[in-house]
Amino acid sequence: MKRLSDDLKSSLTAAKLKALCILNDLPTSGNKSDLVSRLLESGLSRDELGIEAEEAIEEVIEAVIEDEPIQPSLSLEDEDTLTPEIEPEVVKPVVESTDNQIVDASLDEVLDAEVLDAEFVTLDEEVKAPKTVEAQSTTSKSSGDAATLLDMIKQPKIAAVFVVVLILGAGTWYYFNNQLEPFTADTLRYGDEMTYTISDGDFMASEGFLDLVLDQIETEDDICKLRLLFDGSGDVSISNGGSSELVSQASLDRLGAVSAKGGQGMDWLTVESVSEYDFSAFTIQRHLRSSIPGSSACSDFPASVSGTADLTSTQWTELRDRASIGTAVDWNLNVEDTYQGNLMTFGVGGILGDLDTLSPGFSMLLQPVELQELLANDYIDDGATGSRLGWDWRVLGTETLGSTEMWKIVATNQDVQELCLGSASMTLLVEEGNPWATKQTVNVVISGSDSNRQGCSTTTKLLGDYVLPDGELTMSHTFQKSSLSRGSKGLEFGLSYDARPQANELSPNDDELNDWGPNGEHMPDESTLRTHNLEAAIDCLDYLQTSASGAVAALDDGGYVWRAIDQQYATSTQWNISWIATDDIAGWVTFNMTGTPSQENCQFDKKGSYDETVSYNREFIPKVLNISTIEESLLDSTRFPMLTSDQGLFTNAGNYHPETRVGYLVVVPGSGINTILTNIGDATDGASTVDISRDWTEDGWNKRFNLIADATDGRIIGWNYVMNT
Repeated sequence: MKRLSDDLKSSLTAAKLKALCILNDLPTSGNKSDLVSRLLESGLSRDELGIEAEEAIEEVIEAVIEDEPIQPSLSLEDEDTLTPEIEPEVVKPVVESTDNQIVDASLDEVLDAEVLDAEFVTLDEEVKAPKTVEAQSTTSKSSGDAATLLDMIKQPKIAAVFVVVLILGAGTWYYFNNQLEPFTADTLRYGDEMTYTISDGDFMASEGFLDLVLDQIETEDDICKLRLLFDGSGDVSISNGGSSELVSQASLDRLGAVSAKGGQGMDWLTVESVSEYDFSAFTIQRHLRSSIPGSSACSDFPASVSGTADLTSTQWTELRDRASIGTAVDWNLNVEDTYQGNLMTFGVGGILGDLDTLSPGFSMLLQPVELQELLANDYIDDGATGSRLGWDWRVLGTETLGSTEMWKIVATNQDVQELCLGSASMTLLVEEGNPWATKQTVNVVISGSDSNRQGCSTTTKLLGDYVLPDGELTMSHTFQKSSLSRGSKGLEFGLSYDARPQANELSPNDDELNDWGPNGEHMPDESTLRTHNLEAAIDCLDYLQTSASGAVAALDDGGYVWRAIDQQYATSTQWNISWIATDDIAGWVTFNMTGTPSQENCQFDKKGSYDETVSYNREFIPKVLNISTIEESLLDSTRFPMLTSDQGLFTNAGNYHPETRVGYLVVVPGSGINTILTNIGDATDGASTVDISRDWTEDGWNKRFNLIADATDGRIIGWNYVMNT
């Protein structure tokens, strides 16, 4: 057996040396000399490896042989194990080897017993025997005296046990020091950023769910099913705002925050989070409805086009109350034609539209989960569970990603389950030090079909019918970390700041609100920006005679206008008036105005009726601002600079662009048009909105701008700007 070389004597056992090799990612093959050499080359010091000078070794050996025994401070399990009662023994005579080495016979027995991965240590230097052997041999110990370490290891059985314990101890130490420790989710910091890959992306929407996509892209095709396949890369980050964001603050205590405007144009200090998606592979599969007369079947064979797409989603969260101030989505799509757009929502909402409103936690599906948002300060440990933001989660042990062991978490959306809308789940791999999920796999199936709700109660099905359109939505993809960089200053929610908007600045005065619900015919307009406002349009009905007899009769008998919209032309205005009578009979009429209401200036266009999707209910019509007041608020360029521009709704002179339409909508419980209720209020209350839109062509681009505002306080709910070649 190969012995340790003269210049690399180590007091550590081979097992300990191997453990050090494992800890330093080094091979464990070879004898002690090889292990010591390898560890020295890796940077460990001679002291760490137990390498002593030859003179020190001689002194230790002489001290062992001298009369003064070394009392070890070693404890295994109990005193009996350490200090067994033994008979007095006589030290065996020293035998001189042929190569002039002196070797104790008992040590030979020890070496014979030490066979478990341990290398023999040979003292090549000659060690002289003490001259007074007789004195040592007459030394005896009573059974009550503690045994020295040397005494114990002279016994072969104890020596073997001792070696095994050392080996097992080193292994146990290594095992426990390499187990995945529980931890709590790390807090986000200003300047945090993680890049990641996007793979196996698959999004499908059919029937009513198509609005999530087609609202952004105008097309003349009768699409009944749309599928998006995508792969690419992404980036999620927390902006680190500079001092320029704090011009309204007396100090720089809130450095890192970003100033953002809310739905009423007021400035808030926020945490800005940005998610960027670069889809290098993007395929659209369109299923068209059958062209056969009388058939509404959806084709099984899609038309497919490929291209690229990129999308940036920016979200602002208020610093004190941690409320969502708004979300902006900028996107670019290149498939056949080029499409660009900006979607801005204030408050809850975003890419998933009404699904975000139904369950705000749904947005977690669209980017790597911010762990503290989902898990709060709960310990991430095997078997841990929790519930937050509509998600139930459980830790299912660990899983290795690459060479790193991580905790595995499965989360399911309880809102989707309880409402029997389908299923939504996420599988997360998380690691300490990363505030986002290192790997995230998403699977979603949302369906308005009864075939997928067979186990649901009748009540649950009705709720599903209320919040879901017909059709189906599925989504699946995987995010996986590529790189991570951390900022230095942690986010500080719950803190106030200078010039924070107050409640009295956000809510209109009582005298500004109009309670027209009990007996009014329509929402007050009183606009001076438009040539023919709604008051003039209602007067025009009297000149349309029998052409608008239904509308006139309904309004004269307690009915009201629940929807109205105008279209301005060079010298005239076209009005579309939707009315409802007390008996729930509803209809619409369009006509043109060319001047002050008169037989000559009011010209009938066409009329029609509605089915049972509209309900009469004056009780729930809310108090509102008139349209004129809302227009004045939107015209304030300091609050909404985007709206007063060539790409907005107003000219720099303070007028509407000529292509602009203005309207309002009233929705009450019982109406089939209930989407607006989920966006701006409780479904048990009524809601009223003002909508403004503009369509125009410029430099070869078709452009469209749509805005909707809450008529009860003037707050902008959101806008959508789309352009395509």
